[in-house]
Amino acid sequence: MKRFAFLAIALAFAPAAHADLTHKIQSSVQLQVGGAMTTADRIGSTFSISGSGVDTTDGTTANTISTGAITSGVYAPGTIAATQDNPGSAFSFSQSYTQADAVPTSATTVGTVQNFGSLQSTESGTAGTLAGTISSSGATTVTAGGANTLGIGQFVTELSID
Repeated sequence: MKRFAFLAIALAFAPAAHADLTHKIQSSVQLQVGGAMTTADRIGSTFSISGSGVDTTDGTTANTISTGAITSGVYAPGTIAATQDNPGSAFSFSQSYTQADAVPTSATTVGTVQNFGSLQSTESGTAGTLAGTISSSGATTVTAGGANTLGIGQFVTELSID
């Protein structure tokens, strides 16, 4: 009995062990239905000409590359003709032209798109069967929706001892 009394007194005055135990549970569901979107980029004019061993003309003046004209923001080069400097000798000649999109004369109306060369359009989303749930245990479930929708379910558990 003396030993028990001594052990009880020793434990009563012993420093207490101190440890914090933390347990966190976090669940989330994110549902998103995208809106309609269109982007349009206007393409500019490009014109290049190169050659060797040839003379060029726009049809009115010898050795003239191009008189060209700009209408509604679109460059249109004149017609280019090339003649050999020395008939029968080696020569090279090339030209390329990309026509620009015309500059719009008015602002775009909602639901319409300018006639540009570079377009990207996305249809508005439809929720359809898009759904998300969090159970009493914290588990997440996401049901796919229609076009242009996004559903994300997340379950995180964290245990730490300090």
